[in-house]
Amino acid sequence: GKFRVVSESIQAALKPVVSTPVSDKVFDMGAHKSSLVPVLPQKTILVRKIQEVLSSRSRDFHFIEHVAIAETDQGVLITIADSMMFESGQAELRPEALPLLQALADVLIDQAPKEVRVQGHTDNVPMQTPQFPSNWELSTARAASVVRALSEVYAVPAGCLSATGYAEFKPLSDNTTLDGRAKNRRVELLVVMNE
Repeated sequence: GKFRVVSESIQAALKPVVSTPVSDKVFDMGAHKSSLVPVLPQKTILVRKIQEVLSSRSRDFHFIEHVAIAETDQGVLITIADSMMFESGQAELRPEALPLLQALADVLIDQAPKEVRVQGHTDNVPMQTPQFPSNWELSTARAASVVRALSEVYAVPAGCLSATGYAEFKPLSDNTTLDGRAKNRRVELLVVMNE
């Protein structure tokens, strides 16, 4: 009765419908095919590439705990703790910084950005040495050291690089604690993508 009719209709619904093709031409979706695949924003792609490169080399150099990568309105911001890069109060690159800069340079050369701004930041502890009379000189010299290494040692095109020092005036955290000051002492590479 009713049950048999229902089960027959279910079977009919489950059977694949096979029909003879009318034409032997293959339908080519062409350019429409790419619109079906979600296209990742350029910034997201760059962040992933940097993360992949650092992860693949991090077994030897422990980059990950010293580096943060983020998308911003202007592009991609790579933030490196100063402890990875420099001795306290110095602007000469530590040997440990070189493999990290090489890894970043490899990505930058591959991506060929129009502009990479290297930005030095300090905490608010006063700096007063013959070489660095204030944090302005120290932060700027650190940014310049990174730019020189990227361009002169690792072949990032010099024309896309710039070096800027912000001293203590763009803090990420509170300068009243040791941890806060450590977060504020950093070098940032801003890969400009939206200007």
